Amino acid sequence: MLVNASYQPADFFLATVTGLCPNTTYEFSAWIMNVLISASGIQPNLTFHIETPGGIVLGTFNTGNISVSPQPKWEQYGFYFTTTAGNPDVVLRITNNAPGGNGNDLALDDITFRPCGPVLNSFIQANGSNSIDICVDEQEQYDFNAALSPGFLLPVFQWQLSIDSAKTWKDIAGVNSLQYQRRPTTAGLYLYRLTVAESGNIGIAGCRIASNILSIKVHPKPFVNAGSDRVVVVGDHTLLMGDASGENISYSWSPPDYLSSDTSLLPVCTPDKDIYYMLTAISAFGCRNEDYVYVKTAADIFVPTAFTPNNDGKNDTWRIPYLDPFLEAEVKVYNRFGQLVYHVSGAPVNWDGTVNGMPQPSGVYIYFIRFKEGRKIRKGTFTLIR
Repeated sequence: MLVNASYQPADFFLATVTGLCPNTTYEFSAWIMNVLISASGIQPNLTFHIETPGGIVLGTFNTGNISVSPQPKWEQYGFYFTTTAGNPDVVLRITNNAPGGNGNDLALDDITFRPCGPVLNSFIQANGSNSIDICVDEQEQYDFNAALSPGFLLPVFQWQLSIDSAKTWKDIAGVNSLQYQRRPTTAGLYLYRLTVAESGNIGIAGCRIASNILSIKVHPKPFVNAGSDRVVVVGDHTLLMGDASGENISYSWSPPDYLSSDTSLLPVCTPDKDIYYMLTAISAFGCRNEDYVYVKTAADIFVPTAFTPNNDGKNDTWRIPYLDPFLEAEVKVYNRFGQLVYHVSGAPVNWDGTVNGMPQPSGVYIYFIRFKEGRKIRKGTFTLIR
């Protein structure tokens, strides 16, 4: 705002300021520049008045003479005042005290109202940092605390939480003191801060002062699945079907015995005895998880020669227990007329003696087992007994 002064001293700026907080100390300031070139001209001299809408003066400030400088120079002028407990609106009045006619020309910019309050500092007790990274299953109970410098007569406190990286904050119900005890949570980023306001203003978000932010990053355990239990014929091999994911993880099998690699999720396994394997994954933050798989060794694939589907709980289905799905075997069963009555591929064999829900008669059935890896075809017969 460029002001060409009037000949007689008078008010040249009058405005009502709304949206302030009641019973709160504010700093008012404005930037002023003397726009004269000659030092012999009349120098601006301003008085700022802060009043209630009813005319009660809350504070005044006089700039004194604003001198000429060789180069354009902005100077900030301001003072403090306190709003009333009722209507916090104020009227700003700026008076030019010097006469016009030869100088007293000025520029005005950046009128600012800033609430003033105490300094609020929050911290995590017994911790050298305000930021903690922790695994979800290693969490402790953290004690938050805060220190408030003088400035409020009757301060009221409210802890807040953000779970969207400080985009929004929500009050934590019932937590209204300088202390807060944080309990373990699920994985995620949790940000905390303490807010304070003069009594009666805590419900007005714009009237609160917020502390620094405390950060608790809870890291999840890696996902680990060692896969289904396996069956392998001695002298043959099988494949462990591990799966793992997480935050920049590393993984390994233990023990490494009989494995083509203990750091591959899909190692070839050639054991000569029954064995348990553990797949362990560890994230970049030290979070770990594990899962187990059992590998059963067998002398050969055992094909039952009979079964009795009479629902007595014994041998009710025709099963081939050591036919591991890894072998991707195709199993077909035919009746004595050459009709296909059962078929499965790459899955456990478990025939209940029916076709489309119809029980099949007693008698001899023929089976064929074909393997995709070039193993020898197996065939034979078994008896269905009713």
